Amino acid sequence: MTHPKKFLRFNDVSMLVGLGRTTIYKRIKAGTFPAPIHIGEKAVAWDSAEIECWQAACIAASRPQSAIKSPLVHGG
Repeated sequence: MTHPKKFLRFNDVSMLVGLGRTTIYKRIKAGTFPAPIHIGEKAVAWDSAEIECWQAACIAASRPQSAIKSPLVHGG
């Protein structure tokens, strides 16, 4: 599923991922969070697709492999 590219400003990114400014910038420096894109002389934004991929990777990393391969079974 492909979504149109969007630029997200910091407050939107922070709200989407649940992390604060210091944590986001520490992770950018460590290479574990997408870096912002310069969109102006003093303005940056994040590519929405990169943020979605980061979120998907976090979810996948937090799930055991057996949970990914096995369908959920709901009792009735």
